[in-house]
Amino acid sequence: MRREGDNVRGRRTVKWMANLVTSLCCVVLAAVVVAYAQRRSQLVARNQYERMASDVTMQCGSLDNDASVSWKVNGTDVKAQHRLEGPRLILAAVNLGHNGLYSCFQNPHGERRDTIFLHIGISPQEPTVYCRSNAYPKGFYCSWHQLYATYIPTTFEVDVQHNQRSLEVQKDSVHKNRCHVRFPEVFSSFPYKVNVTAVNALGKASTTISFEESTIVKPDPPERVTATPIRFNARRLEVSWHSPATWPDIDNFPLKYFLRYRPLIRDQWQHVELSDSTSHTITDAYAGKEYIIQVAAKDTEIGTWSDWSVAVHSTPWIEDPLPITSTTEGDFPTETKTSPIPSSNAPQKAEPPVGRAARVFTFFSPLLLGMLLLFICMCPVENVDVDQRICWDVDCEGSKRVKGEDA
Repeated sequence: MRREGDNVRGRRTVKWMANLVTSLCCVVLAAVVVAYAQRRSQLVARNQYERMASDVTMQCGSLDNDASVSWKVNGTDVKAQHRLEGPRLILAAVNLGHNGLYSCFQNPHGERRDTIFLHIGISPQEPTVYCRSNAYPKGFYCSWHQLYATYIPTTFEVDVQHNQRSLEVQKDSVHKNRCHVRFPEVFSSFPYKVNVTAVNALGKASTTISFEESTIVKPDPPERVTATPIRFNARRLEVSWHSPATWPDIDNFPLKYFLRYRPLIRDQWQHVELSDSTSHTITDAYAGKEYIIQVAAKDTEIGTWSDWSVAVHSTPWIEDPLPITSTTEGDFPTETKTSPIPSSNAPQKAEPPVGRAARVFTFFSPLLLGMLLLFICMCPVENVDVDQRICWDVDCEGSKRVKGEDA
């Protein structure tokens, strides 16, 4: 019995010791966690947001008012114009240049006690809100923007009401300041109410607009606009286009179109409104002049006109000019002969351009002149004796007889 009692007391002692060790381990672990958390809180920067042009006070952790500290901003000592009051740093009339990472160190050992990321900005103003349906009757979208930058992160809260109930709002995946809403019904007479609230660390501001569905219908501009000249028509252009791809039901909700065009040499537009046709022939274009052409679209019954499409340029058909040809005296082509090229080692003596007939005439010309003179001398002379001495006077018109002198 005594041995069993000793065993029981021994087991109780061991259990008590185990519980004590476990408790001590828990206390030590808790102390380590607290110390680590405090240490990490000193190392991890905390954000502090302040208004532009205000006076800012930064507190170095939880140090007492009589603590001696020093400050650094972005790794450099804080300038002397800032005021120190114990563990606090005071900045006067802050601006964007005061943004940065501030760290405080406790003297005399220089242990870092706190890190603050200072953000300077302004509170949001009422956002500008715009709603439009470019996919009628599927739905509409709303977009918004701030007139002035806040310089700090700002979020937007959107609420859409119709017939006293909230509608589901889907954020746009590309545009951060846009959301999409589906029409709960078509041809509704109840207005839609959209509220957009801008929120940041310095404040909030909201804008509410109200509208009927028919007033926000505005298609996107027509797509793939082309202008083609018509052959042999110097004053015509064939214009064609496609309805916007975002318009979901062109058969049940047709569009009408508005065409405008002008030559580049003029500033005044000419306009043509069309029903549901996606082509038009311009018949009064200036021949040979470049034109600029645009198209807009609108629902046939409600809404407003879209923006103008991307401008296209085109010039009416121009007749190709006839090729310039040279003419010769004869109607038959002349044959071209190529002379052999003489050797450079045997230069040729150039002959004078005298033909065979010219050479013959040159050879016989003295003989012909002598015969002519002989013929003149042998002309018959009337009433002249043989014994008389005769004098002849020959002029340019022929031979003439003159008086003779008796022997």
